[in-house]
Amino acid sequence: MKRRYLTDLDGTLLQSNATLSDYTVRTLTEALEQDVIISYATARSYQSSTTATSQINWRYPVVLYNGSMLLDPLTGKVLGGHWLGTDVSNEVIELGRTMNLAPFLFALDGDDRERVLHEKLSRYGDTEFYASRPGDPRFAEVEHLSCPPDYRTMIVTYIGRREEVEPLFRAVADRYGPAVHLHFMLDNYIKDHYFLEISHPLANKEHGLKLWCEQVGCQPEDVTVFGDNLNDIGMFKRAGRRMAVANAHRELKLLASEVIGSNDEDGVARVIEADLRGYNEQD
Repeated sequence: MKRRYLTDLDGTLLQSNATLSDYTVRTLTEALEQDVIISYATARSYQSSTTATSQINWRYPVVLYNGSMLLDPLTGKVLGGHWLGTDVSNEVIELGRTMNLAPFLFALDGDDRERVLHEKLSRYGDTEFYASRPGDPRFAEVEHLSCPPDYRTMIVTYIGRREEVEPLFRAVADRYGPAVHLHFMLDNYIKDHYFLEISHPLANKEHGLKLWCEQVGCQPEDVTVFGDNLNDIGMFKRAGRRMAVANAHRELKLLASEVIGSNDEDGVARVIEADLRGYNEQD
């Protein structure tokens, strides 16, 4: 039976410095050349994830923006997704404005191109996030942020210290409840800063896994998933084999089939290599 793997990127496949080790690149490349189905599910965009993993020639659909969008890396075609309504997007932006917070708006324009709209950046978390993506053509500064009527919102993202962002998290949760998906997480790279992401209620990795399985022709129980953080819980609830890296959040480890080596120990690649070796020996 053909093996299928879906891995998170940051904190899981990527090392702590947000790069891929030579060993991981070599192992995944060899596996893909043997027709093993491997792809990733990430909170990143396609632009950002491609930059971080450019050494690997991905050939199967990728799950982006925490499940908001599925994309074919060979053609660049959007294969599906779940979009937050324009009215709700703008209401959330205005709610943040009452707390002196302005987000990044991640959306698709009318031509299915990724866009990131934002107001003038001045807060540390925002400027650090922007600086980590030099020359990224998606970003555009606007005087007063709102979602254009022909855009489809993937995620509204706020970045800040916990005491800055948590009140907005609670306010959005109180106002919208299950009508939105909220993800509130400590960032891997900006010290002491949190990400608050607001998206469609089905825009999460659980439903991203479901869409991915439909594209590659399998069921979630046929898939081995890898993860490290709370946004991977949805995948872990549905997948048949669930691998948490050693540096994973305690809650994710409780859902795991197995705890493997950390992201800095090539945990994902070592599992795939061992599986492939065992599979070939059986042949």
